[in-house]
Amino acid sequence: MLRINLTSQFLCCRAVAPHMVKAGYGRIVNIASIAGKEGNPNAVAYSASKAGVISLTKSLGKELAQSGRAGELRNAGGGEDRDLRPDDRNAHQVHALQDPDARFVHVEEIAALVCWLASADCSFSTGAVFDISGGRATY
Repeated sequence: MLRINLTSQFLCCRAVAPHMVKAGYGRIVNIASIAGKEGNPNAVAYSASKAGVISLTKSLGKELAQSGRAGELRNAGGGEDRDLRPDDRNAHQVHALQDPDARFVHVEEIAALVCWLASADCSFSTGAVFDISGGRATY
């Protein structure tokens, strides 16, 4: 779990950052989860890996900020999944109800946020955490 969710993002950032510094600009958008902020029961490794991604992004943003490069993070609540196994559907529905909006985020909503984070319109932000959780995370 840690290797897939955290180490992979660390290695990608480590590979890309020098090229961004050399080019004089670049954006990194990492993807985490609300579990990294709140923790999820019965998902310690997952929650810890996503908390690590949050910390990685904040630290990287500070390291790269003075040279004009930035790291951003998108934290999601539950997302739509049309391919759920039948035994996952009830848990998925309960998860959706944890969001004040009582629905899952749509893939297009996530894509729009990531496009903005990667754009020059978001150039003053660095190492930030942007939640797209339907109001579940307000901190």
